[in-house]
Amino acid sequence: MTAPRQIPDFVWVVMGWLNPHISRRFRRGRKPSQLVLVLTSTGRKSGRPHKTPLQYELWDGAYYAASARGTQADWFQNILDDPKVTVEIAGKEFSAQAEAISNPVLIADFLEMRLERHPKMIRAMMRFEGLPAKFSRKELEEFASHKALVVLHRI
Repeated sequence: MTAPRQIPDFVWVVMGWLNPHISRRFRRGRKPSQLVLVLTSTGRKSGRPHKTPLQYELWDGAYYAASARGTQADWFQNILDDPKVTVEIAGKEFSAQAEAISNPVLIADFLEMRLERHPKMIRAMMRFEGLPAKFSRKELEEFASHKALVVLHRI
């Protein structure tokens, strides 16, 4: 399998513009709280708090959030610099320690779990990024090698 389809930069610019709006809606109670959390990380350059809405999964007692941009996502870079974050889910806020994972085998395991829980949505997202409709575990791990995952451990 070749590298995943490169998502145009304008998509990430639009997502960056949308994130504060989605975060505000989330705080007002307009949210799919069973799918989205708001992660507050400290900006590695500015030192200011940055709120990012992310899809998440509760898995084995911990919260997991994946980065479609891989290690290039600003929020991911922020947690590499300072792993102490705040997480808001369903109107409840808690402190957490973020653990970055870049192992493609572990990320592929996570993606398989997400495929079981949300088959249509996750398969559509993966197809958008160039993964074929039917793929092998090896292809999934290759796809996962371009992603990043964070485990949020409640403090």
